[in-house]
Amino acid sequence: MNSEILKKRTYNFALSVIDLIDEMPKTMAADVLSRQLLRSSTSVGANYRSACKAKSTPDFINKLKIVEEEADESEYWLSLIKDCKKFKISNIESALKEATELNRIFSASARTAKSNNKINKS
Repeated sequence: MNSEILKKRTYNFALSVIDLIDEMPKTMAADVLSRQLLRSSTSVGANYRSACKAKSTPDFINKLKIVEEEADESEYWLSLIKDCKKFKISNIESALKEATELNRIFSASARTAKSNNKINKS
């Protein structure tokens, strides 16, 4: 999968989470959860764009690990929102599925980049 496709996917993921958050009720719990989710989900795409502009392979790997962490955190918040069963949100399953897929993609990409970097140093 090329970087332009991933840029689009991460951007669309953030947009879908913004829509999801707009469906949440105005309660203290929903406010805290939605703020956490909004930060992590929008950071996935922003940090991926930063990784694409990395100055070196180690810089790329470090930035990609941040993307992976943000995707994992987004997956966590989405799972928590889904499992607490306090909110009726229509697109939670698709957002959670995309967070999981992005997490796996960036985790695998970081492992591959790290492995390739070791090979190139040998």
